[in-house]
Parts: sequence; structure tokens; C-alpha cells
Amino acid sequence: MNAPVPKRIIVGVSGASGAVYAIRALDMLREMGVETHLVVSQAGRMTVNYETGLDYAALAARANHHYGPKDVGAPISSGSFKTMGMLVVPCSMKTLAEVATGVTGGLLSRAADVVLKERRRLVLMVRETPLHTGHLRNMTAASEIGAIIYPPVPAFYSEPKTIEELVDQTVARCLDLFDLDAPATLRWGEDLEKGKR
Repeated sequence: MNAPVPKRIIVGVSGASGAVYAIRALDMLREMGVETHLVVSQAGRMTVNYETGLDYAALAARANHHYGPKDVGAPISSGSFKTMGMLVVPCSMKTLAEVATGVTGGLLSRAADVVLKERRRLVLMVRETPLHTGHLRNMTAASEIGAIIYPPVPAFYSEPKTIEELVDQTVARCLDLFDLDAPATLRWGEDLEKGKR
């Protein structure tokens, strides 16, 4: 008999722009009682600090557990460590390429590779624009091996008034992919109807 999967998610943060999405994801997961295991690439640490002013210690404090980018002996590098899956938020084109090819360059892409081989949920919040054909091919390759490609494209049907509302809705919809119902989610036909907000 298989043991139930704990409410535990790996959160990877790479060097792409969009650190605010990672911060909100960690905060929402904590509010929902989901155990988080954080790994941040070296470029991710730089981007978080540049975009938000947070240093690595402040970001890591938002997670239950955190690991260094080269710590390939961490629990999240093994398939025997059960999780609901992994969210890479944001996901750089470099990290996408490592996932798509299975050539892992550190703990972040190693953990993603493990999630795929164990047939768990891997969501890549890819962040780049414009996209060249190599980017698109890597997205296709990653999708073909089981990843979900989730660019942080804002939705406007919820009539957001602030950037924070846009970020919250994007992250909340991303967490839907793990069957997690974030309180910030506004749903069409439930919370929202055209002309009735």
C-alpha cells in the first residue's frame, strides 16, 4: 500500500525576471499549509535582490526548507523523497533548456528532472520575450516529456486594479495545477461574470 503524498512542493527560482511571482507563490503556499522546499540558482539570487531588494536569507525564510544550488545530495534530488511536484517560478530559458534535454547543471534542474521521471507535476513559469525558435522547441520538448508550460500571462477578466492583483491571480491559477485552491483565485462563473462584478 502506497503512503499518501504529503502536501509538499519544491519551488525553484531561476534567474529570469519575475521574482515577485516566486515570493507570492511561497507566501500563498505557506498560507495554505503546504510545506515548501526551495532551491534558487545563483542568477536567481541576483535577480531577486535586484528586483525586490530581498537578500537570499529573506527569501529562504519564506520556505520551510531551502538548499544551495549545487547541493545535489539534497532530499529533493531523489525520487524517494515524495512531493506533489515542483514549480519553477520564474523559469529562465537556460533552466528550460536543461529540463528539456535532461542535462542538469545543478540542483534546480536535477530536482525538475526527478519530478519528471517520477511522473509528478512539473510547472515551468517560463519568462522571456520575444521567443526565438530554439526557445519554442525547448518548450515543446519539455511539454512532450511531461512538463506544463505556464508563462505568466496576465488575465484581465478579473478586472485587476493593481499589479499585486495581477500577480496574485497568475500565481493562484498556477497553483490550481497542483489541485491547490488559493484563496486569491477569482473564478469565471463563480466569482466573476461578465458585466456583474
